[in-house]
Amino acid sequence: MFEGAVSLSLDAKGRLAIPARHREVLASAAEGSLVLTAHPQRCLLLYPLPAWEPIRDKILKAPSFDARAQSLKRVLVGNARTEAMDSAGRLLVAAELREHAQLEKTVWMVGMGSHFEIWSDAGWRRQNELAFEALQSDEPPPGFEDISL
Repeated sequence: MFEGAVSLSLDAKGRLAIPARHREVLASAAEGSLVLTAHPQRCLLLYPLPAWEPIRDKILKAPSFDARAQSLKRVLVGNARTEAMDSAGRLLVAAELREHAQLEKTVWMVGMGSHFEIWSDAGWRRQNELAFEALQSDEPPPGFEDISL
């Protein structure tokens, strides 16, 4: 289970050092292979391969004549890259994925349970503001009615 947000730095070669607290669990869950792909909200998704495969398979079953479904397939599956961490626990983020998510030096790695989101610094700050604004309603979002904190 991946959770929490951490600010990281991309090195000059576009590598991201996975934090030590996540490295071993991620490597174990990934069975050596990680999948990095684009997300429509201009972040990247990082999945252990076994967690990504059922999601990919479900996406690929979507109707091929539906333009929105095809667009989503192109973004999520068309941009997916299988990668591995190097011996230092770094993950290479391909230039086209860095460009998609507008990643520069400072990035955010955000645990989302089964996977991570990787955001640019500006993108993460913007998403946080939007999230807090969206939660100003007195009504909880669907599915959250029975949750008490």
